[in-house]
Amino acid sequence: MERFKTKSPILRNNPIWIIGALFVLFVGFAVSQEFYFLATIPFAIMMVVWSFYHLNSLILFVVAITPLSITLKDSTFNLGVSLPTEPILAGITFFLLLRFLQNGKLPWSLLKHPVCIALLMQLGWMGFSVFTSEMPMVSFKSWISRIWFVVPLFFAMFHVFESKTSRSRFFLLYTISLSISCLYTLYVHSQYGFSKQTSTWVMFPFYKEHTAYGMALAFIFPFAIYQAFKNQKLVNSVFSLGLLTLLTVATVFSYSRASWLSIVAAFGVYALIKFKINLKYFFFGSFIVLGSLYVTQEHWIRIFTKNDTVSSDNFSEHIKSISNISTDASNLERINRWMSALRMFEKRPLTGWGPGTYQFQYAPFQHSSEMTVISTNSGNGGNAHSEYIGLIAEQGWPGLMFMLVFLITLFITGFRVINNLEDGADRSVAICAILGLVSYFCHGVLNNFLDMDKAAVLVWGSASLIVFLDLKFKRDLNLLNH
Repeated sequence: MERFKTKSPILRNNPIWIIGALFVLFVGFAVSQEFYFLATIPFAIMMVVWSFYHLNSLILFVVAITPLSITLKDSTFNLGVSLPTEPILAGITFFLLLRFLQNGKLPWSLLKHPVCIALLMQLGWMGFSVFTSEMPMVSFKSWISRIWFVVPLFFAMFHVFESKTSRSRFFLLYTISLSISCLYTLYVHSQYGFSKQTSTWVMFPFYKEHTAYGMALAFIFPFAIYQAFKNQKLVNSVFSLGLLTLLTVATVFSYSRASWLSIVAAFGVYALIKFKINLKYFFFGSFIVLGSLYVTQEHWIRIFTKNDTVSSDNFSEHIKSISNISTDASNLERINRWMSALRMFEKRPLTGWGPGTYQFQYAPFQHSSEMTVISTNSGNGGNAHSEYIGLIAEQGWPGLMFMLVFLITLFITGFRVINNLEDGADRSVAICAILGLVSYFCHGVLNNFLDMDKAAVLVWGSASLIVFLDLKFKRDLNLLNH
């Protein structure tokens, strides 16, 4: 009983109680008077203090809340922001800039890594494209938002991963929050009988529509499997199996065909890792397959045009509709967007139309023969639905080239890390990162989400993790040799 007599230092700290009470009163007063901007000030101050005292935990906090963030759009200023993640990420970027101006220190070991160099080249060309853009302010906002994603989630995250605990918790934090959004989505979806028609929006406001939701599920799925079947306490195993079951059900009822395909691609790559197949043979085989498909494209087009199965609640028909390019509106609209993007590229092959401008510029490039029932003459239907085709429309062929260089260096590094590391937690989490990236960039053929916090956290964080483990292995090897 003696231990209860002495209060903890926190309980004895009167200033903390006073500040907390003032915080609650101020926010309550601001909300009651509908001064919502004023209500955000205490939270902003709290984030600033947090970044000064423990930046690493603040970044992990951002990872944890990202699946539950909500995007607000202002049509007047053509501005969309994801709350609370994007303001926090922007604040961390500004804080790191001030820290650099103060001490002038840069993480040179990271900056000299090939993946980082490729990423900086990509950002550099994107910045140059702002000056040649058809809509400079739109492109500038797109470039700045990319910077406040990359700086905290790739560069600052690199130092977060110095902690082994943080490396193991990165995916877990995202997964737990994602499972909460899955529970909400499945509950809402159940009110409509889990129909395919309503599956496109029931995840709102956490995800804008089912393809973004499916992207996150596919990225996390390999980690969920690893987490469920690794050696751990019985209670943790039951919890992890529950998470895996929930994510599996959510993936099925997302009705996202691109998500399903990307998971298949990820498991195909896992087979290469598991059976230690030489990547040279894999790339050579892929080249042969792609070349054969290109040579026989007319034959395949004839087969696809004969497929008139449209997406529906029937899962078998929904899968068959993937190759339907004759009557399925979703597939046909993608082709319409891609063809519009390619015509935009033909007009400006070097610099493109500017980052973030596709959705405002593609309307005149549509052909009436390719438009569908969901096409718009005003061209306000969103992006190009491809991470690669949209890129050449907005940033020309150099933009696509820098993206491909980044991907090649990233995956070469990732497979080197997997081959170098011994079996253990780090190797397992590296495999999860690689498989997640495979799922994302395969998904990227059909959709693009890098301008969203939901994808940016996973993509840039995973890239940072792979680079960290690569440099850590080299550092440990040098220490052993000396």
